[in-house]
Amino acid sequence: MGVKICVVGGGSTYTPELVEGLAVRGGRVPIDELVLLDIDPERRDIVGGLAARMLRRLGWPGRLVLTDDADVAIDGADFVVMQLRVGGQAARQVDETLPLRFGTIGQETTGAGGFAKALRTVPVILDLAERAARRAAPGHWIVDFTNPVGIVTQALLDEGHRAIGLCNVAIGFQRRFAARFDVAPERVELDHVGLNHLTWIRAIRVDGVDRLPELLENDAESLAAGVSMPVELIRSLRAIPSYYLSYYYLFETVLADQKREGHETRAEAVADIEHELLTMYRNPNLDEKPALLGKRGGAFYSEAAAQLIASLHDNRGDVQVVNVANEGTLPGLAPSDVIEVPARVDRSGATPLAVPPLDADMRGLVQHAKAYEQLAVRAAKSGSRPDALRALLANPLVRGWEMAEPLLHALLEANEGHLPRFKHDATAGAVTPS
Repeated sequence: MGVKICVVGGGSTYTPELVEGLAVRGGRVPIDELVLLDIDPERRDIVGGLAARMLRRLGWPGRLVLTDDADVAIDGADFVVMQLRVGGQAARQVDETLPLRFGTIGQETTGAGGFAKALRTVPVILDLAERAARRAAPGHWIVDFTNPVGIVTQALLDEGHRAIGLCNVAIGFQRRFAARFDVAPERVELDHVGLNHLTWIRAIRVDGVDRLPELLENDAESLAAGVSMPVELIRSLRAIPSYYLSYYYLFETVLADQKREGHETRAEAVADIEHELLTMYRNPNLDEKPALLGKRGGAFYSEAAAQLIASLHDNRGDVQVVNVANEGTLPGLAPSDVIEVPARVDRSGATPLAVPPLDADMRGLVQHAKAYEQLAVRAAKSGSRPDALRALLANPLVRGWEMAEPLLHALLEANEGHLPRFKHDATAGAVTPS
């Protein structure tokens, strides 16, 4: 019997990547029905049209469905892929610019901007997950690619859903190092650990041999340039930090750059790329993903998402970097805390592999960020301003009450249309007890 996959946010410009990745893995995942769910009719039809042409060219035998009906999309689904963006690029622009007025970095997944996105996103994702619990196939999986992935996955697991979070950072590094050593990607395993968008690579094993020490010795400048970090920092850490750690390690430098006159936000750049992509997608003769899609971000998205779905279905038991419950993997965190680490993936889910403990500096930052993530989940679910203030105060990129209190007011006001729970906050003036 074939598989049904529902893609929530199927009108995303990412979707052609995912469609291709699933279609070429038909031997591992025999898909009877692929449903693209999106509430935007124009994007749904444009992206869905390209998807249909791609699938015909690839000889895919399944049924493609385009719909705005969540029940139709989710009914009987074996996999529900979440790739939505509440508020679109307009909300992202606010995430990336509003915090600057209060002296902190603007970003869509970390800091105050990431917090605003979490408040908008978590209730929507949980509503869809509850719908899936009622209507999807028994034992279905939720694959989350919606940022902030760590917080969203934490919310899903806290509510008891079968969910795994996914990011393209690790697979991007894997492909980069596979090219560097001229080997197949499957021969490269990374000791990639931390939280989503807050990770370090502490080993690069090629056929079981760690090649990171020689890279640090002979090619540290290139490693540092690849993540926009000082080479002295890379050598001191003896690890490769994710690019997102620049917001923590180089706070003042990044903030000054974002405040620079003429600075283009990522939201502005992506909006331009998306406009051009959608124009391309309208072409009735286009039946493959255009090269421009590589500039949209999310490189190797199709590889990561399709590989995860395939292994959950066919029980391959390969190792993939995913967001899962800690379950004792990293000391200093609770068993239920969601972390991003290599895990063995089969029909039962993703089981984290044993990894060495984090060094004290890494562990301290992870614990700080995880405390914020837990409070962010609570605030998103409760719609309580006091809960939200506690979460923002705990954010490592927010510097104290004097910044957090007016910043929260501005964030809630700017996102008012997406935060109905906060409009009816009956607990203002009282903090939810721990």
